[in-house]
Amino acid sequence: MKMLTLSIGRPNPRQRMAMVAKQKYVIFGGARGGGKSWMVRAKAILLALRYAGIKILIVRRTFPELTKNHINPLKNALRVNRRKERLASYNGTEHKFTFPNGSTITLSYCARDDDLGHFQGDEYDVIFIDEATQQTEYQIKSIAACMRGVNEFPKRMYLTCNPGGRGHQYIKRLKDGNFLKNEKPEEYVFIQSLVTDNAALMESNPDYIDQLKALPPKLREAWLHGNWDIYEGQYFEEFRNDPDHYEDRRYTHVIKGFAPKHGWKIYRSFDWGYGKPFSAAWWAVDFDGVVYRILELYGCRKDDSGLDIPNEGVKWTDDKIFSEIARMEREHLWLAGKKITGPADNSIFDGEETGLSHADAAAKYGIYYDRSNKDRIPGWMQMHYRMAFDENGFPMMYVFDNCKAFIRTIPTLVYDEHADEDLDSDGEDHVADETRYFLMSHPIAPRENKQEWVPESDPLNQYDHRRT
Repeated sequence: MKMLTLSIGRPNPRQRMAMVAKQKYVIFGGARGGGKSWMVRAKAILLALRYAGIKILIVRRTFPELTKNHINPLKNALRVNRRKERLASYNGTEHKFTFPNGSTITLSYCARDDDLGHFQGDEYDVIFIDEATQQTEYQIKSIAACMRGVNEFPKRMYLTCNPGGRGHQYIKRLKDGNFLKNEKPEEYVFIQSLVTDNAALMESNPDYIDQLKALPPKLREAWLHGNWDIYEGQYFEEFRNDPDHYEDRRYTHVIKGFAPKHGWKIYRSFDWGYGKPFSAAWWAVDFDGVVYRILELYGCRKDDSGLDIPNEGVKWTDDKIFSEIARMEREHLWLAGKKITGPADNSIFDGEETGLSHADAAAKYGIYYDRSNKDRIPGWMQMHYRMAFDENGFPMMYVFDNCKAFIRTIPTLVYDEHADEDLDSDGEDHVADETRYFLMSHPIAPRENKQEWVPESDPLNQYDHRRT
């Protein structure tokens, strides 16, 4: 069952609100300039006026963003600084607006997990998370836990969003209707809002749409057209999964699997995990030095419907992990009879002097690892070099289409906002880490990424799906 999806432009506003009246989670936006912050403030005020005593929460990632986008505009809208005709009072210590009927609008921020302490024990009837994709899935769900109370008020969460950011993959999953078993599709609605739907902005700043059109292609697709498959901040933005090229292997990194040719060397890479997923992968290297990720074993917990629960480990013991790796290497046709080794996270060697390391546990099953070069930036650059397409559209790294964890997690990784060149390690980066370990053991020289030629005029949309 898919989530209800509406276009902000149709039907009319009254009909749209009637259609979403029963939804518990409303996802609104999908592009720049759609009037999301204005909607948050307007909806919060209307709810506060209609339901006496209702408790409302508005969240942004940082306090400066909260002040600029909500606190100051709400003060003006509610005439807080006037002696007469004041619609609400404001407590600057608690960041709370209180209405004469007892309703409140509280404003808070969440830039990191430690900030979740702001919400501990709180209860709210309606919660708005503005620019929700800037929050992690864990943060969004933790804040959602505050949506409770024994009263007759509606219980609802509004998530406004643009493509991109730490929460991109989570919001995209909900938008696409890929629900976990404990999620009820009928409780969710996605309302698409583009800049062209914002009549006020179009009238006051008609040049804004031209500014969006002038952006680089990736940003333009995300911010103007609301393309959730392409977004700014994506660390491995060159990664391509194009089924149309699985056979010719041009301008795609994902391809159909095949038995490695005789003489190709096989390696494995490993990143240990317990509460977080572990990641094991097998690689083939051809005679030209091109690497192929042929198999993987990813320790991610699944829900009852078989979907991965992002970044939650299966909590396997060492014996279970390494016995399964050994079984695969005994039984799989591509691996059986091969002498296989490769790099792992150096932490698995901790405790070797006492015989209690993860590496010692692996050795009991005939699984041996090499120490890895863990230099982060050089490792990520090796991934970039390998993913770069040459003038004929061929990269130096391929991923077989059975490697679902790589295909799912690599596109979700974003830049670290505190380290310009690094990847944000708060993301689901376990596949990326063991890939980095392997590639650092097979480094190549820098390669320039050659983009596929796309004509300026494409009336038949033959190339549209390849535009980046």
